[in-house]
Amino acid sequence: ESSDDPLLLSVRSGAAISMPGMMDTILNIGLNDKTVVSLAELTQNERFAYDSYRRLLSMFGNVVYGISEDAFDQVLTDIKKAKNYRSDLDLTVDDLKVIIERFKELYKKSDHGDFPQDPRQQLMAAINAVFDSWNNNRAQVYRRENHISEDLGTAVNIQEMVFGNFGDDSGTGVAFTRNPSTGESGLFGEFLLNAQGEDVVAGIRTPEPVSVLKDKLPQIYQQLATIAARLEKHYREMQDFEFTIERGRLYLLQTREGKRTPDAAVKIVVDLAAEGLITKEEALMRIEPESVTKMLHPVFSETDLNEHTILTTGLPASPGAASGQVYFTSQDAKTASDRGEKVVLMRSDTSPEDIEGMIASQAIVTSRGGMTSHAAVVARGMASTGVVGAHELEVDYDSKTAQVKGQIIHQGDWVSVDGTNG
Repeated sequence: ESSDDPLLLSVRSGAAISMPGMMDTILNIGLNDKTVVSLAELTQNERFAYDSYRRLLSMFGNVVYGISEDAFDQVLTDIKKAKNYRSDLDLTVDDLKVIIERFKELYKKSDHGDFPQDPRQQLMAAINAVFDSWNNNRAQVYRRENHISEDLGTAVNIQEMVFGNFGDDSGTGVAFTRNPSTGESGLFGEFLLNAQGEDVVAGIRTPEPVSVLKDKLPQIYQQLATIAARLEKHYREMQDFEFTIERGRLYLLQTREGKRTPDAAVKIVVDLAAEGLITKEEALMRIEPESVTKMLHPVFSETDLNEHTILTTGLPASPGAASGQVYFTSQDAKTASDRGEKVVLMRSDTSPEDIEGMIASQAIVTSRGGMTSHAAVVARGMASTGVVGAHELEVDYDSKTAQVKGQIIHQGDWVSVDGTNG
C-alpha cells in the first residue's frame, strides 16, 4: 500500500477446464491518483504509468461495476478522431490524463459511484468479481456448448504485475506449442510490442506473428521455444500459453490445453503418439466423436470461387466454407438464427459478450485481431468458419452497415466466407 513503491497486481481466473475469454481478468490493481505519480517517477516513464492507470479504470469499471466496454472505447475513439491518431500508441501523456478524467466521470454516472482509491478495496472487489464471473451468461453458454460441468467452480490467481507496455524492448504475446489450425509442430502465435496482455487477446490491435521475435529479440525467441518444448513434455498435450516481456526479460503468465480445429486435433495426437509422449490408446481417446463429423468441413470449389469477386481478405482463423446473411450484433444474429436464417456475424472485433451470436452464426468475420484473438479462438473451438483481421472492412454499428473498398454491405445482405484461405 506504499505510495512510493507500489506493488501492482493482476487478478485472473483459474478454472479447472480452460474457457478462453469467458472468465474475467483485471490488471494493474493498486494504481490510484497517488500511486500513478510514484510509478511515473520510479520508472521515469510517465506515459507508461498513465497508460496503465487508464487500463485499470476501464477493466475495473467493466468487470466490477458493469459499465459497458463501449462507453470506455467511445472516449478513446473520440480523442483519437479529434487528434487524427491511428492507434492507441499515438496518445500522449496529456491525452491519457484527459481520458482518465473522462473515465472517472463514467464512474460518477454509474450507480456505483467513484472509482475506489484504496488498493485493498480494489483487490477485494476484483477477487469477488472474478469469482462471480463463473456464473456470467457467456460462461454458462460456453459450458453448455462444451459439456463442461456447472459444479467445478473457479480459482482466482493473484499475481504481481509485469508490464509489456514499457517501450520497444517490452511486449506481450500468446503462443501455441503447435499450430492450432493445421497441427504442424513448432511455435505458433502472436506478439505485440509495447502492449499489455489484453491487447492481443481482445483483438483491438492486430499483432505480428511470434516468429518476428527471431529477428527483434532472438534470445527471447530461443527461450520461448525451449519453454514450449518443456511444457509439452510435462503436460503431454499441445499448450496455449501467455507471456510478457518486460525490458528484455521474459515472464510466463499462464498455460493451458490449446483449443484446436478437428483436423489439427487428429494430426496432433498422431504426432504426440509417434513422439512417444502418449500411447496409441490415449491418442484415440482424445479425439471427440463430434469432431470427426466436423472434419468433413465444406469447402468452396475452385470453379465457383473464380466466378465470384473477392470482397476482401483476412487471416484464415478457422477453416470451412459458409454463406449467410450479415448481422452486426450478437443479439441480431441470434434473433435471425432463431427465425431460421443462415447468419454471418460481422464485427470490428468480438468480446466474450458475443458468445450467443457466435454460436448462432455459420461464420464469424472481424476487421481487427489476429489468429489468437477472441474471435479466432472461439471460432476454432466451435469449428465455425472464421476470418479475422480483414482490415479493409469498416463496420458502422449505428447504421448497421459495413464498407469495403467503397462498397456498402447492409444488414441482411448475403456473403460467403472462406475460412480455409481467409
